[in-house]
Amino acid sequence: MKSHPGGEEQTRRLIELAALPAGAAVLDMGAGAGETVELLRSLGFAARGIDLAPRSPAVEQGDLLRAPFPDGSFDAVISQCAFFVSGDQSGALREAYRLLKSGGKLLLSDVFFTPPEPPVRGAGFEILFSEDWTALWKEYYLEALWRGDAPCCDIPKGRSSYRLLIGRKEKQDGYL
Repeated sequence: MKSHPGGEEQTRRLIELAALPAGAAVLDMGAGAGETVELLRSLGFAARGIDLAPRSPAVEQGDLLRAPFPDGSFDAVISQCAFFVSGDQSGALREAYRLLKSGGKLLLSDVFFTPPEPPVRGAGFEILFSEDWTALWKEYYLEALWRGDAPCCDIPKGRSSYRLLIGRKEKQDGYL
């Protein structure tokens, strides 16, 4: 699992930090090759994944900005290195919020060019955990540049960070 910085270790860390209940319904937004979906299933979660270009039978075709599921369908949403790539991080946060049940968890690792906490809170999430993994992201990205498979021209220039973040959807009445 090398499709994002930290690989499987990072995915397991997000899952552990979120303390999801056994059998939770989890959606991987931007699931790619389905590695996280398969890991979640092996851990006993009811996992599904969507991606614009699925690379595995474990992943359904779907746009993470307009997911094909009803409101409140999931206990958790996980996304690793996909919200930024969507071109609309705020839209992706709003869609994750829509898909989550009240009190549901957002497990996010992504690149940010502004502090992530304000837009995450603005989308209706309480931030339970936030950790900077920028040093690992820089190493990961430099390796991709070296291999020749980094989309260097699509990345805005300037200061960036790579964050792990766990958020919880605030309940409808505003209380957690």
